[in-house]
Amino acid sequence: MNLPIFSNDSMKTQGTLSAFLFLSLDGFYKGENEDISWHSHGAEESKFSEENLNSGNTLLFGKRTFLMMESFWTSPDAFRIFPIVTEQMQNAQKLVLSHSELNTTWENTGPLAANWRDDLTKRKEKGINITILGSGEVFRQCCDLEIIDHFSLMIDPIAIGKGESLFGGLKSIQSFTLESSRTFASGSVLLNYKKLIKK
Repeated sequence: MNLPIFSNDSMKTQGTLSAFLFLSLDGFYKGENEDISWHSHGAEESKFSEENLNSGNTLLFGKRTFLMMESFWTSPDAFRIFPIVTEQMQNAQKLVLSHSELNTTWENTGPLAANWRDDLTKRKEKGINITILGSGEVFRQCCDLEIIDHFSLMIDPIAIGKGESLFGGLKSIQSFTLESSRTFASGSVLLNYKKLIKK
């Protein structure tokens, strides 16, 4: 199961919209049939997740990703394998972008408004930092709207051949600036990008 990792911009008055996604070497964020079994991370990544969940960011999911996250992070296995991260996931504020009714008992969860772009803007104006977690379709929509402030990609040392491309279907060319990077002992590489301001 993938681990949530995201950056902290809490010093800013204006909130930010960021994203964190896992990626294969050949550019897929999930395989065929929603397969993410190729995500493989150890103690170093787990510790990094624990530290970054303390940032207090509100988490944003698409509905399919949310249902997958809810299924795992409310399970006995999650509490047994990742007790600290699981507790942090329960306590985090969670938003879901869904065009159908959202039925959930996962605490601290609610839907975005129908006009979700305005909803996100209002939350950012209140100083709320929001992180898209593992939802490639939501990420692409926000890229097309040019409302992503920064994002992080955890690139795993594996090629899966088939799947859903993270940037496939973008409506325009997108340019970003590399802010920082980190290499993990597992061979995974974390790349942190920010939006390139057009002049």
